[in-house]
Parts: sequence; structure tokens; C-alpha cells
Amino acid sequence: MQLRPPSRVMKAARLGAFHQSRLSFMRQLLRRLKREQWQFQRTVWSIDGQGVGRAVYVARGPERAYSLVAFAHDLDPALRSDRVIATAWDATFALFDGVPDEVELQRLQANVPKQEAGRVSSRELCMARANRSVRLFDHVLQELAAGRQPDCAFVEQVGYLMRTTAVYGSGKFGAADRESVAARPELSAPFQAEMLTVFLIRAFSVDLVEHLAQVQAPGTAVVLEPGIRRRFGLGNSTGLGMAPFLLNHPMLLNNWVQARETALQRVRAVRRPTPAEQGMFVDFVRRAQADARSWHSDHPLQGQRILELQQDFKALQLCMGEGILQREYPWDALYRWAENRLSLEAQEQLVSLLLEPYGHLIDDLGQTMQADEQLGFAVDGSMGVGALKQILATDYAWVAAIDFSTEQSHSLFWYVSEEKLEPRIGQRFSEPGEALEQPLAVARDISRLQQALNGCDDGQTVATFLLEHPEHRHVVRRVQLAPGCPYADIQDNLIDRALLPIDLLRCKLSFFGATRFDPRSDRWVRINMYQNAPFPHELSQVLADDWSYPGLGSQEQRHACIVE
Repeated sequence: MQLRPPSRVMKAARLGAFHQSRLSFMRQLLRRLKREQWQFQRTVWSIDGQGVGRAVYVARGPERAYSLVAFAHDLDPALRSDRVIATAWDATFALFDGVPDEVELQRLQANVPKQEAGRVSSRELCMARANRSVRLFDHVLQELAAGRQPDCAFVEQVGYLMRTTAVYGSGKFGAADRESVAARPELSAPFQAEMLTVFLIRAFSVDLVEHLAQVQAPGTAVVLEPGIRRRFGLGNSTGLGMAPFLLNHPMLLNNWVQARETALQRVRAVRRPTPAEQGMFVDFVRRAQADARSWHSDHPLQGQRILELQQDFKALQLCMGEGILQREYPWDALYRWAENRLSLEAQEQLVSLLLEPYGHLIDDLGQTMQADEQLGFAVDGSMGVGALKQILATDYAWVAAIDFSTEQSHSLFWYVSEEKLEPRIGQRFSEPGEALEQPLAVARDISRLQQALNGCDDGQTVATFLLEHPEHRHVVRRVQLAPGCPYADIQDNLIDRALLPIDLLRCKLSFFGATRFDPRSDRWVRINMYQNAPFPHELSQVLADDWSYPGLGSQEQRHACIVE
């Protein structure tokens, strides 16, 4: 069984249809927390009746502890914004390495609420900020205070009490560099500190609304029932700032996608599934189908994709009912059928569903998803130009299909905004700033390199070539990575007028484990994180990895109002 080729997988439209899977970083984290019996404690809760104050959540593992330090604020509604340029928030957070004492808490309180304007130390691993989803937060508060559970349909419509507008790590604002903690087992997989931060912020958001209800009406207030409680994830608003990550980290992107493709290959190679594996797959299809019926987006493109997905699930059920799962190698047969019959959205959701019964086959691949990118930084100057040309001919043949002589093919340019140091996209022929263009136009730069190499002797070294043409150093480095990193490049023109940046955002967010993608434009998207997951205090009582889709027929599901 072969891996799917990069020419099929690495198109922006397909990457923009990826779904969360067993290999997503949230799910890797919760499996570890469960397996290693991490303990959680809310050690500080100094929040007043107006929802202002601080709280500390401590997560203790086998070797060390981490603490989410949360600051709740009285935010003027006029200042509430999803934009990264906001300067005030309903809550701000830091993930602290260890357990902070009072001196550390005072230091954090003086800086964390300021975010960019503050100063933090290497004891902080992540910084974050969040705003309330005001209508739902207020509704839940009022209902709990009155002794009632919130309206299930409203909960389902929004899905979170708070949404983050940024979760920063890896040295941002002076926090700890990735290299300083990457060797720790619990943080070695990508973005584990960020995923732990989000997991604990979600708990804080629910604790906050229950606390305010109790303060408002101590005689009648109730807490959320467990099934409804789990329907609250943590929202997030993500814009263009995330998109260049996939382009700037080709080794990491390769390792993420290669792990996912290897997992699919292993599952497709299963000759005869056990009855338990087959039953689990059928159950997850039904659960995902029900979940798709409650997935909503006002964005025309995503709304159409959801409608197609709902229809494709019906076709999938019919196909399964005709006996395809009774064949030898049924998963391979099902995938091949889907590739010819279903939309990209459904094809990639099927890939994720096929992985669900096979943790014993694929979970080890999570260990391959990190990357030491310093290993790929040096340029091999001793390589011959002929060898470089051969790599270009083999791995970058897709570039030849792009006609860069047209205005449409290079109408966009990527730059970094002066105001917030965040990536942005400009219109090359109608906006100023082209001189600030970032080297993210991979296809165009490959084309330019090929043209520069045309007149070079094959026996010439790369070092000699770069002495004469230093402007190509960044793209030569990328080309030399290609033979060992086949999934490192998005095989599309990323400065074309037709580019949909949300495809890049969704690809990265799917590896995080995000769900309910809801684009607000072609440049930013809202998502949900950890929806349906157990809370920290529940991890010891429930399965750690059976939450990616809500279960059917359970008491929790009925409370959650997922309608068949």
C-alpha cells in the first residue's frame, strides 16, 4: 500500500479540508494526561462578584508541574474585539513553569494583563487572552442563577463561553523559547504547552460562569450538568498571522502530513478488521454524521461544503450498506470509492474516521511529528548544480503549470505589519508595500531559480552559483530539503489572486485538533477547541480519547441536543 503522493495531498484546497484526527495535538495531550495520571487542582480563586480577580490551576505530572495563571477583568463592552490589535480583554493568561508563589503572582499580575506591553520571563511558557461570547455567557449565567440549565440549542449554536484571540508561545514577549523545553517528554510533541494552556482556559471559563451565578443567586443557583458542560469548548479567532507558519517551517509541515499519511497507509493495509474495529468505525461514522448536521457556517464557501458533506455522509452510509466492509482490505476499498465519489471535505473527514479504531497501529506516529529544523538550515554548497536541477525536475514539476507572466498569478504579496508585527497580505497592483514582501512565494521563487540555473554548467557547485546569485539562497535551502521531506511544500501558487488563506489556517488548526471551522472571511476563521472533551477533574473517570465526536444515544448526547 503506497502513501498518497504529495501531488495529491499538498494542494491548498485539500489541505483546507483536513479534519482533526487521533494524531491531533489536543488528543495526543489528553491521552498522555490520562495515561500518566496527571493531577489537577485549582489552588487560587480570588474572583469577586463582578468577575474580576485571579485564579491558578495547577497540573502535576510525573516529573514536574505547570500552572495556568488567569486574570479576569471588567472589560468595557466597547473595547471587546476579536482583532489581534485589541488592547483589552475579558481575561488574560500565562502558563507558568512550576507553581508560582505570591511574589511570582504579583509579577505576573503587573505584566500579563498588558500582553504585548508587559514583560514576562522564561518561567512563562505561553501567553494568552480571551473574550466572552457575550450573549451565550450572559444566557448561561442567568439560567444557572435561576436554577435552570441553559438552552441546549443556544449552547449548540455557539459552543463556547469564551474565545481566545491569541495563544502565544516559543519566546513571544520574552517567554521561554521552544528549545528550552522541547526535550521534556510531555512537551516534546508540537504545541503541547499551548494545548495545555487552552485545556485549562476552557475549565476557567466554565468555573467563572458558575461562580458568577452562585454570587448572583446563592439560594437558587445550580452548576452545569456534566453532559451539557462538555458541550462547551473554547473558541478561537485566528487570522492571517497563522498562515505563514506552514511556509516557514517546511520540515515540521512535512512531518505532520507524513505522519497522517503513514497512519492512513497502515490502516488501508489492514486485510480483515476485527468485529470490534469495524463496529467502532461504523459508530464513529454515525457520530460524525450527526455532528455534521449541527455544523453551521454563514460563509458561502464553507456553508456549501457542509451541505455537500451532509449529502456525502448519506452516500457513505449507502455504500457501507452494500457490503463494502465485508471485503478484504475494506478500508482501502472504501477510501478508493470515496476518492471517486465524495467531495474533498468528505474525503478528508473519512481519512480521520478511518484512523479512529487503530490507536494501536498509529498513535506511535505522534512521536515523529516534531522536527529539529536547525538540521535543515545549512545549505550544501558542495552539491552540483546538476543535482539541484534534478531535484527541481522531480519534486517541483508542478511549478511549470503556473504562468507567472499574468497579473493574476502574482497579484498578492505577503508582508509583516509595522503596527503589530503580524503577517498580512497586500494587493501588489493597487496597494503600496511591495518592497516589504516576505519570501513566501515559493512557486514563483522556484520558477526564478530554475530560470537562473538554465545557463549554469551542471558541474558547477551550488556554492559558486550562490556567490553569483545570493538572492536564491532561501529557495535553494528549501529545494535541498525536498528529497527527504516530500510533504514540505504546498503545491499551489500562494500569491495568486484566487488564493484562499483560510485553507492554510484550517490545515494547521486541524493538526491542533480544532473543530467547527467557521470562516468569517477568506482571511480569518472561528473554531472550537476541546468541545465534548472531559474536563481536568474528569480525566480519571472517563476515556481520554472518545470525545472527538459526541456519542449517540447517551444521556450526555440527549442533553446536548444533537438531533438525529
